[in-house]
Amino acid sequence: MAEKTFPVEAGHIMMFARAVGDDNKVYYDADYAKTTEAGTIIAPPTFVQASAQFDPDYRLRPKPGQPWFGSGKEPTGVVPDSGGSGGGGGLHAEQHYEYHRHPKAGEVLIATTRPGNTWEKQGRRAGKLIFTETITEYRDQNGELVVTARGVGVRTERPVDQN
Repeated sequence: MAEKTFPVEAGHIMMFARAVGDDNKVYYDADYAKTTEAGTIIAPPTFVQASAQFDPDYRLRPKPGQPWFGSGKEPTGVVPDSGGSGGGGGLHAEQHYEYHRHPKAGEVLIATTRPGNTWEKQGRRAGKLIFTETITEYRDQNGELVVTARGVGVRTERPVDQN
């Protein structure tokens, strides 16, 4: 299980809310937030996904001196795998968030990731589809569960038939 620390900072919350176009004052105005049920600045939905930016090995972040995943040289930016682990590509298929409570500014979340279920389905154009679930639990500095995120990726057995 991978474990990463994720500080929930007020400025980060505000910038995330702006990036997704949400101008709710509970995400940036401390005086307003005090008058709400939460009583403090809270993070908007999907905010915990930004924890990936605190992972130095996050595969989607450009790294100095290395080819970037999103270079666009290949249609998806991903160089095809020649190592024999399947000829098809991978996609992010689903993302689900279960909120046990709102993440709050000033907290430090610990994200623990573990594998979930894996299943297969026969596809029409790319052979077998392999679905893999990843579960990330975000707990606060006291160990209280705040958010559970479930992501599902899908890989194909081979590239999609062009016929």
